[in-house]
Amino acid sequence: MRCATFVAALLASTVSALPYTPEATGATATSTIVATPPSNELPAPAPADLITRAVVTLSGDSSVTGTVNFTQENYGGPVTVSGLVQGLDPSSQRGFHVHAFGDLVGGCASAGPHFNPFNRTHGDRLSSTRHVGDLGNVFSDENGIATFTFDDYYISLNGPLSIIGRAVVIHAATDDLGHGEGDSLATGNAGARSACGVIGRTPA
Repeated sequence: MRCATFVAALLASTVSALPYTPEATGATATSTIVATPPSNELPAPAPADLITRAVVTLSGDSSVTGTVNFTQENYGGPVTVSGLVQGLDPSSQRGFHVHAFGDLVGGCASAGPHFNPFNRTHGDRLSSTRHVGDLGNVFSDENGIATFTFDDYYISLNGPLSIIGRAVVIHAATDDLGHGEGDSLATGNAGARSACGVIGRTPA
C-alpha cells in the first residue's frame, strides 16, 4: 500500500524548474508542486525500524538560529519540512541545504558539500535536476524571521537517501538555484555558512 501510494504520487507529480515562490508575505511558504526522483531511484524495501520524525537545531557564528522539523509518515513518501529561522536579514532569501556530513567539529565548514549521492548539478528544489540536499531558499519577513512548510520527495529519513546524521546549513546569500555557470552549478553561489546543525532522530 505504501509503495502504491508513492508510485501514485510519482505519476501525479509535476516537475518544474521554475523558481520557488513564497506566499505574499514572503515568510510562510507551502509548495503544491513536487519534484520526484526517476523510477530507477526509488527506495529499497522499507526498514523494520522506520524513522518518522527528525529535528535539527541551527546555530553558528552569526545571529542566525532556528529549528527545522522533518516528518515522513510512509517510507518512499514525501518528507514534510517545517521550520522557523530567525536572525536573518529583513526581507531576504537565504540558501537552505542538507550537507553531506554531520561533522561540525570545525564549525559549519566541516559539513562538506551538498548531499549529492547521484552526482548531479545543483538546482532548484522543484527541479528534476538537483542535489538531494537542495532545498532552495528560506524567505524572511521584515523582522528577519522565516517560517516555512513544504513537502520534498528527494530527501528521506530512511534508506540510502536518509538525511539522519547529516547537517542542515543556512547560508549568508541567496541561492541562485543553479541558473548560472561555475560555482552556481555546485553551490548556487549561496555564500558563507551562517548557521548549521546535525539532523537527529526524534521519538515517533
